[in-house]
Amino acid sequence: MLGTDFRTGSPNWLDLGSPDTDAAAAFYGTVFGWSFTSAGPEAGGYGFFQADGKTVAGLGPLNEKGAKSAWMVHFMTPDARATVQAVKDGGGKIRMEPMDVMGEGWLMQATDPQGAEFAVWQPGKTAGLERASEENSLVWAELHVPDPTAAIDFYSGVFGWRSEEMRTPGMTYRVLSTKDGDQKQASFGGVAPMGDGAGGGGVERPRWVPYFHVADVDATVSAAKGAGGSVIMPAADVPDVGRIAWLADPFGAVFALLKPNPQM
Repeated sequence: MLGTDFRTGSPNWLDLGSPDTDAAAAFYGTVFGWSFTSAGPEAGGYGFFQADGKTVAGLGPLNEKGAKSAWMVHFMTPDARATVQAVKDGGGKIRMEPMDVMGEGWLMQATDPQGAEFAVWQPGKTAGLERASEENSLVWAELHVPDPTAAIDFYSGVFGWRSEEMRTPGMTYRVLSTKDGDQKQASFGGVAPMGDGAGGGGVERPRWVPYFHVADVDATVSAAKGAGGSVIMPAADVPDVGRIAWLADPFGAVFALLKPNPQM
């Protein structure tokens, strides 16, 4: 499962771009109980979502022309410039070349060959998220693309990921893990064909979707609806996985909820 002992290819950061950061902070505060702390005047409106004093995600204004509100999953690399070359070699595009973020680390943004956007974080003073796979924090990252096999080939070339097929009703799901350690223990996410999987038709374009661990999926869905969010997929039980739901915040950013089965 995803943790904070980051290795090459681990999801190590997550942030939300929003057209109204104050409203977004209020929404997620209601849904997950998060507080928001500004990174300071030099950060251009960027700041941190925290749970029990630990950083669980970032939040900032939309900076790219034509950008829509969305969650962005970041993956750990020891060498951002080498990762740039690997992305290009695999047919991906670089949206933002590596930049030094005030000594905290190096940030790079890219798009995979099928159009799913992701980011890369090379740790400096900040290794990454301070809390994961606990209540109200990131627990899983899921990629929805037209061709899962091609996606795995691309990301394996960039990060060295491994994958394992898991049969589910009506589809083949691919579980992703980093290249080091026990494959099950190193798993952090999965790949599903667009139009299938947990979100079904809620995925209208290739994208990474973050799942947040919650104690009560149904109660969290109700809180999101009450705060102005919308339900993409109602709460449902998935055998051998847990109870899940898909939501969108008031500005359309898609995210999912998961209460894992105890054996996960």
